[in-house]
Amino acid sequence: MQITRAADYAVRVMVHLASRPEGEKLRLAALVQATGVRESFLSKVLQRLVHTGMVSSHRGTGGGFCLKELPDQTRLLEVIEAIEGPLELNVCLGRGQGCDREGWCGTHSVWQQARDALADVLRNVTIAELARASPGNVQLLEVASMNRVEAVVTELD
Repeated sequence: MQITRAADYAVRVMVHLASRPEGEKLRLAALVQATGVRESFLSKVLQRLVHTGMVSSHRGTGGGFCLKELPDQTRLLEVIEAIEGPLELNVCLGRGQGCDREGWCGTHSVWQQARDALADVLRNVTIAELARASPGNVQLLEVASMNRVEAVVTELD
């Protein structure tokens, strides 16, 4: 099993937004630069996050994207499921489908335990914790700003 690029990018953008001051709106171009994701792809990911209510989109001057909920209330599992849908390791664990082999299949309970363990790990991590563990989000922007200032000073000399 592998988390898709879309889910990975959703986590990246959520963590970056969480690293900014509460309510600060960031334009798509700034998010593209901060996350390293192609604009067209990030736009689709952001649409999905807006649709699920995790991110707000504001149009016009001063508009952009910001977190709709506090980052300490948003779980990593919620972000992944917003993009991927419910966490399922295989077809027999699919919600609403059931498995006709469950009663006699020796691997069914193992798949179930593995899914539940992964869900527990992802459920126990908040976006705020990830933002705190990723100081580079803010530092990269500060370094970029300092480099621009240094470039201007050098040109003036």
